[in-house]
Amino acid sequence: MAGSATRSGLTARFPSFGADGGYESFYVRAVDPERPRSVWLRHTVLQAPGGPPIGSSWLTIFDADQPEVAAYKASESDPSTDGWMRVGDSVFGPSGVHGAAGPAEWDLDWHGSEPVLRHLPKSFMYVAPLPKTKLESPHPAVAVSGRVTLGERTVTLDGWPGMVGHNWGAQHAERWIWLHGTLFEDRPDDWLDLALGRVRVGPVLTPWVANGVISIRGERLRVGGTAIPHVHEQPSALDLRVGGPDADVRLTVHGNRAQTAVWRYADPDGHEHHVANCSIAELEAVVIPHGRTSQVLRTAHGATYELGAREAPAGLPVLPFSDP
Repeated sequence: MAGSATRSGLTARFPSFGADGGYESFYVRAVDPERPRSVWLRHTVLQAPGGPPIGSSWLTIFDADQPEVAAYKASESDPSTDGWMRVGDSVFGPSGVHGAAGPAEWDLDWHGSEPVLRHLPKSFMYVAPLPKTKLESPHPAVAVSGRVTLGERTVTLDGWPGMVGHNWGAQHAERWIWLHGTLFEDRPDDWLDLALGRVRVGPVLTPWVANGVISIRGERLRVGGTAIPHVHEQPSALDLRVGGPDADVRLTVHGNRAQTAVWRYADPDGHEHHVANCSIAELEAVVIPHGRTSQVLRTAHGATYELGAREAPAGLPVLPFSDP
């Protein structure tokens, strides 16, 4: 399929958005194995119908020793397809992201042997009109090294575990959840990467749909698909029950409210979401492979919990950055 993700052949989608516009995002998250601290860095393109593409760089540093997240965002009018995506002076590519924006600088490289993860269960869904959001993880498990600076704060990464993601589409889901987990107790190579969404089709809001993988001892167990999940979500907590082709999962997440970044995400049509992201969240998952013994994955701060919704989350400050 043209433009499909491989380690060397992934290409940006925004040059083919056309008059209808769209959005695209490449992102990396990495978490400190020693204490609750992580880095989340994102490059995006947003194009309104009939308008030019606008690129943005987003940086968040989460640190439980600080009273609040450190964050910065800058936009540029001339994104290009250098690497995977160039925004201003920064290039996001297959093996790293290097550049700067305003008071922020980053110089990160990553490596990992995990093959690409495509969350949607069927290939045709990546070219069909629905879902309007397409999601994949070119590198679902990597080790990230380098340095990130924001103002007077510098964070040095030395093989921090994390992931590299990619999404694009004509419109964000009406409501979504994204989970990534690593640093599991006694399971250094295990990880999970799950996405859930509710989509508006005309006046109808669909039930939650889940898709993703839990990797245990190198075996990928796919969950979600046609199984309708039980979801009880709040901006800093989640209770999830979902079945799937390979396993059933009971999962809970607790985020650090003071270390939850709330960003504004714009849709190409001008509407807006509020996105609460805590990338030092606590997660426990009971994974029940079909016909086999259950496994328990626990991490005290190695998870990302992201909730996207129209409304601003009650009691959490919204970062002072517009989109784009």
